[in-house]
This record gives sequence, structure tokens and C-alpha cells, in this order.
Amino acid sequence: MTDHPTDASAEGATSRRTTVLVADDHPLWLGALERDLAQAGLDVVATAADGPSTVRRARATRPDVLVLDLNLPGLRGDEVCRALGDLETRVLILSASGEQLDVLAAIKAGATGYLVKSASGQEIVDAVAATARGEAVFTPGLAGLVLGEFRRMAAGGAEAEATPAANTRPIPELTDRETEVLRLVATGMSYKEIAAELVLSHRTVQNHVQNTLGKLHLHNRVELVRFALARGLEDGQNGAP
Repeated sequence: MTDHPTDASAEGATSRRTTVLVADDHPLWLGALERDLAQAGLDVVATAADGPSTVRRARATRPDVLVLDLNLPGLRGDEVCRALGDLETRVLILSASGEQLDVLAAIKAGATGYLVKSASGQEIVDAVAATARGEAVFTPGLAGLVLGEFRRMAAGGAEAEATPAANTRPIPELTDRETEVLRLVATGMSYKEIAAELVLSHRTVQNHVQNTLGKLHLHNRVELVRFALARGLEDGQNGAP
């Protein structure tokens, strides 16, 4: 882990700092990560070294982001995610494991992103800031794995949900622009890439995504991708003109 992260909260300098809870059972790693996040301008409101205390402290502090080790004593990371499913806290898994089963178990349990611990300190700081903004962050190579799994899951239920009227406006509560942004989210594009594709600002894309989450009663980008794939939006056949 590097010792020189920059201020990840500069974009929101006029608003309150992003609050973070860090959970890891390795004291040296936990201390270094807490220091790096604090130096980057993030507010580390609590730390935890096991699953049960992570759940208790998350409920007590309700942080914007939980940085969670996958293999905690008492409760695994995916079990912690399920236990906190009713909170608005976004979960970034930070694990030594990059195994497919571990990654998919965490994401299906509600984690927003997944990094392996070989990431640099700056990459971790940037990932926490992006997670707070609602973006899904993955170690290179893992995003494709997750997207592929969601496509497989969506394909399994597509026939049961298909209706003749689906191609007109599959999501009536969304505007044409929100539907187009949702379609690009389903392809795995980042907010920056979507902004460039649609000639919009990064902030405008974020606002469209947040509005879509609210209208669809979803909690994070991972759920949004799953929803979009179930509607076949990544193929573009249901997108706005």
C-alpha cells in the first residue's frame, strides 16, 4: 500500500466528507488502510476486526462506504453484506482472494465492488471515492466475470418475463435519456465512458443513474446492471431512439 494518496474528496469539497467503516482482521493492514483513507480526506468513522462487530458498528454509524475484508472471523464478508441489506451503506470488498466463487458470492450478497489487496493505496482510495458516488469498481478482469454471470442469470429468466409490448417502452417510469444511460450501464461502461458517449458531463450521468435507482427502487449500480440485463437493454433493442 502506498503512503501518498491524494484527496479523494476534492470533488465534493463543499459538502460533508464521505464516511467510511473499515473491517479487516489483520491489524497492520487495517491501520495502514485507515491512515491512507484519512490522509485522502475521507472520514473513517469506525473500524472492526470481525464480522459481528462489523455489523454492529455499521448499524451504529451508517457509513457511506464499508470497506470489507471477505474472510472475517465470525461472519464472512458475504454474510455481513446480507446482514446489512436494509442499510444504504455501499460495500466495497477488499480481499486477498480473486477466486470466481468468492467474487460472485459477495456481489450477489449486495457488495457494490470488489478489489484484490494487490491494489495500490491510491487505487483503493480512488475505489472508495467511486463507491461512495455509486459506481461499481472491480479489479481488472473481475468486472467481465460479474457481467457475464448477470447475463447468464438474465438469460435464464428472460423467457418468463417477455411480453409482446416490451419493445415499446420496457420501463415506462424512465425518460428516454435515463433508458439510454441504463442501456450503457448494462454494457459495463464507466460513468466517464458513458458521459463521453452521450456528450454529457460526468455529473449529469451520475444524476441520471441516481434518478433511475430511485424510480426503480434499487440500491446500487450492481442491482441496476442486473435489472437492465433482465430487460435485454445491453443489446440495444429496447433502448431509446
